[in-house]
Amino acid sequence: MRDERRQLDYNYDYLENVQAITFPKYPILYKDKDSSQLALTEMEWGVLPTYIDDPKLQADRRRNMINVRSERILEDKKSYWYRLRKQRCLTPVSGTFEHRAVKGLKKKVPYFIGEAGRELFYLPGLYQWHETVDEDGVVERVGSFGMLTRAANEVMANIHNDGPNKHRMPLFLPEDLERQWIEDINEDDMPPIFLFEMPNEKLKHYPVYTLRGYPNRPDGKHRYEAFDWEGLPPLGSDTAQTSLF
Repeated sequence: MRDERRQLDYNYDYLENVQAITFPKYPILYKDKDSSQLALTEMEWGVLPTYIDDPKLQADRRRNMINVRSERILEDKKSYWYRLRKQRCLTPVSGTFEHRAVKGLKKKVPYFIGEAGRELFYLPGLYQWHETVDEDGVVERVGSFGMLTRAANEVMANIHNDGPNKHRMPLFLPEDLERQWIEDINEDDMPPIFLFEMPNEKLKHYPVYTLRGYPNRPDGKHRYEAFDWEGLPPLGSDTAQTSLF
């Protein structure tokens, strides 16, 4: 997306470690249907299930619509995701975070994961527009989106190794497939994008101190810089290393 980066005149400072489960507003890049031009706008993270009327049930269901399993978009032609298949977007990020479970350590270890050689890249997603009406009867057009995921590659499987959605990862793409996703493609063009697996060596990854709060690190560095966890084994081993001396 080299040509479009100049359009991303946006202050990302306050978006450090966004918690998607809270449905925050986040900038996305999509192709405006009226002008056929790429546009940058804020939408709420987590596709709103408009087919549910009860607010509590709607919010509960929405937490499962933060991410979109790419394998399922074309699988069921009666599904909600299939309905949104032509409403494609890109989410600009500098990286993502995930926790790794290690036996012998009291807490899961947080990791930063990004694309090697790219400070800013784009994760594919699906979006929708819906209308809300406030107490005064004012109608507002609101957008919401979900991020595409796939089965994890080796590196991500060893990091995201616990929880109900373990061994999943965002659908990291190279620049040419990012561009293809946002263009006018048909269903036959989508499977090769869904099946793309980012090579292990193309991901940069390292443990960080914490993702919660703003505690002072023992080494005084920023909480999202690489941190040396005592006893942390290499990826592929899930048991903490202990010293006999």
